[in-house]
Amino acid sequence: MNSSILQVEDLYKDFGGLRALSGVSFSLREGDITALIGPNGAGKTTLFNCITGFTPVTRGKILYRGTDITNWPPHKVVRHGLARTFQVVQILDDMTVEENVMVGAFLYEKRVQGARVLARKAMEQSGIAEFRDHLAGSLPIPGKKRLEIAMALVTKPDILMLDEAMAGLTPTEFREVQELILDLKKSGVTLIVVEHVMEAIMPICDRVLVLNLGVLIAQGTAKEVAENPEVIKAYLGDKYARNR
Repeated sequence: MNSSILQVEDLYKDFGGLRALSGVSFSLREGDITALIGPNGAGKTTLFNCITGFTPVTRGKILYRGTDITNWPPHKVVRHGLARTFQVVQILDDMTVEENVMVGAFLYEKRVQGARVLARKAMEQSGIAEFRDHLAGSLPIPGKKRLEIAMALVTKPDILMLDEAMAGLTPTEFREVQELILDLKKSGVTLIVVEHVMEAIMPICDRVLVLNLGVLIAQGTAKEVAENPEVIKAYLGDKYARNR
């Protein structure tokens, strides 16, 4: 049985009088692909932001390999092995694809040539190498999403957190991202993936977490979650349940 690599314990996040997360607790098993699903406004991206240090936690703990990383700054979190992408792609439009990826490579390699070697490996892994000399801002959305994955991979993460990496993609494109995610799992990376395309993520994930209005309403296998009446009512709908 896989050991736990990340624990979130009784996590709360308030924005003024608005409670975005309420008592969220779960563990990530090392080597798993975990889907984080739920309706818009459920708190999924807020949870990502809290784990990676972009948003301070109101109450609760985040433990990575037993170390309390609650409210660590993002640069310290990524150095310890947690990398992420963003719901709205965060790239440097006026730099080349290769230059974008090299930025993260400088975490480990101070020489330009060494950083370029690491960047090219990450670009190959994410399927973006052929565009390395293109300006990042010139890429279509699928290319930008792959670039952002390469920018995360070059930091050598143990946990990769993907925030809607398949949003806006064609069926062919999201199958390619499915294959990439499965390849990353085979390489030893633990993944947690926010996704709304259920047909894309449910067949490949080991576990599913379901957020609704800041509360974790269910967790389990894809089958268990898909048959949960509360999840069907809050998010999946009867049509998805019938089509399984």
